[in-house]
Amino acid sequence: MQPGKKPRKKVPSWEVVGALVGLYRKNAGMTQPHLASLVCIGLETLGSIEQGRRPLRIKLAAEMDEILDTKGALTAAVAKVPQRERYPAFAQEFIDLEAQALSLYSYQNQVVPGLLQTPEYARAVFDCLYPPITEQEAEERLLARIDRQQIFEQKPWPPMMCFLLDESVLEKPIGGAEVLRGQIRYLRKMAELPFLALQVLPKKLTKHAGLAGPMVLVETPEHTHLAYIEGQRVSFLIEDPDEVGILQRKYGMLRSQALTPEETKGLLDRLAGET
Repeated sequence: MQPGKKPRKKVPSWEVVGALVGLYRKNAGMTQPHLASLVCIGLETLGSIEQGRRPLRIKLAAEMDEILDTKGALTAAVAKVPQRERYPAFAQEFIDLEAQALSLYSYQNQVVPGLLQTPEYARAVFDCLYPPITEQEAEERLLARIDRQQIFEQKPWPPMMCFLLDESVLEKPIGGAEVLRGQIRYLRKMAELPFLALQVLPKKLTKHAGLAGPMVLVETPEHTHLAYIEGQRVSFLIEDPDEVGILQRKYGMLRSQALTPEETKGLLDRLAGET
């Protein structure tokens, strides 16, 4: 670099991808509302993608390539985005599996699962990280988490899902009382989805099959069953059928120890002050 010259500021990859989406859309003579309706996403979501504030998922990029006749340009651009700009590296493989899963079974005993977090709750979770992350990193992670939640909009149906939560999760005022109350109300709303079962493990249990920690069970489009375990800055994707089988049996026991989905709805109503 020549003396006296400032280093060139790097443009975030998602801003480049978003600019390409906007360019190809305009070249195709298409408005934002029209394209958003064709790919079954909200107008605000498309606007955020074009502004680089929200990542473009690879599946959605492929749909746009076909509609806009861009010969795979958007898919190629998304594939080139460095993993470190999408999600923490240790979670990337699971995120890819999650987006394609036929079924997802999650058990959490510390925080609400990422797929079910409100933006306010998710931001509060990121504020708890230590060492702390920058404001920009927190914003990027928040947008990535919101992007993951597009799984609920998959056509014709999202994967079949079950979420088990320790009751203690619903008592931790992460982000403050109002943030927690909003999160509980959102969980109550999600509990009505026909493809989603939500169950709470009551704190009064004298026996508990999940004391070893959280887990997620995944069924892939090839009907392969995997398990995902995450800890302090590390994660493990388990493929051994014997080990996955043990965790599946453990999950089955947890479901039998939990409140039923209807009982869980009643608990959420009480916690949200609706009854």
